[in-house]
Amino acid sequence: MDRLLDEAESSVSVGVGQLCCREGTQARSFARGRENLKHAAQLNVGEELFRQIVESEGRAVLQAAESGQLELDWSGQDSLATTPAGQATTRMYASSDGVLVPVTTQAEKDKRRATVKAWRKKTPRHQRGPRKRLPAVKGSDQRYKQLYLWIFYDQPQAHRLVGVTRKGAGDLARMLQRDGERVQIIKAQERRGIIDGAVCLKSNLEVLPLQGITLDFYHFSEHVGNASVATLGKDTPESQAFLEQTLHTARHEGYAPFFQQVLDWRSPLRGSKRQAADALIGYVAPRQEMINYEQCEVNGWDVGSGPMESMCGVTTDRAKGRGRRWDIDNAEGIVALEALYQSTGLWNRYWLDAFSHRN
Repeated sequence: MDRLLDEAESSVSVGVGQLCCREGTQARSFARGRENLKHAAQLNVGEELFRQIVESEGRAVLQAAESGQLELDWSGQDSLATTPAGQATTRMYASSDGVLVPVTTQAEKDKRRATVKAWRKKTPRHQRGPRKRLPAVKGSDQRYKQLYLWIFYDQPQAHRLVGVTRKGAGDLARMLQRDGERVQIIKAQERRGIIDGAVCLKSNLEVLPLQGITLDFYHFSEHVGNASVATLGKDTPESQAFLEQTLHTARHEGYAPFFQQVLDWRSPLRGSKRQAADALIGYVAPRQEMINYEQCEVNGWDVGSGPMESMCGVTTDRAKGRGRRWDIDNAEGIVALEALYQSTGLWNRYWLDAFSHRN
């Protein structure tokens, strides 16, 4: 009964739109999503219309976030946590990362256009129907383009806000600031940032009123482990002992004792091994203030960017995969729909607002 089209049959009801978006973001393809919708809800929507509904709704989600229409019913003061001493506090984390999505190149677009033109030319009018004007070509210069994702969340992850943009790192800071104000992060007593080590991400997070930014411990240990293998061998007792000792020192004693251990280890090395040691020093030295694990240990703060890494996988799952190619704005819209679903309370609020505005 929800299959209501307008007079021109060019739009669908909010209910059908929501069902299309649910199936369109969960299925492996639009064709599969359309079939799922047909069997589950007895709604027979053409594959092309199905795709257009999902992609246009994704762009609408981005516009709603940009215009401030998506209000939250929680804020930083709701981000409850407990200190190691057992005292109640409010704590919120912010993180950001970049992901690559497959896009359709200009060469692929041109090839498709040539195929369509050839088919139109050789097919009689009574078989192909009236000839419509082909849409403008907007292919990419590369096969992959970067999207930026960010997340605000509390300690138990009971509240979170996820966002996405295809714009550059320069615009990321503005969006982080915008969503930082939406979640009212300033109202949380403890405000922490966690990143994987990219310098541009750190500079963007610094627009927020954070009390500190931490380098994800997994990425940190990965760099130490690679240097250990390059200088002391793979799976050797010496390599394992060096890795365990340095990571323990960094985690519980601080950067200065850890860095001294690294200098002592580097001193007798020569040649390619010295270069591997220098590479590790070149990585950790500019990130000294983010290697603050002993403070995190004392205060009960997270040192891992697991929630951010998880969101990178969940939100881009539909956009990635074998044989998938997107226009970058459509890829951004698909990811935005999943980000909306992953943000606490926003999925239902968006569709309720859509129903009130469109009816």
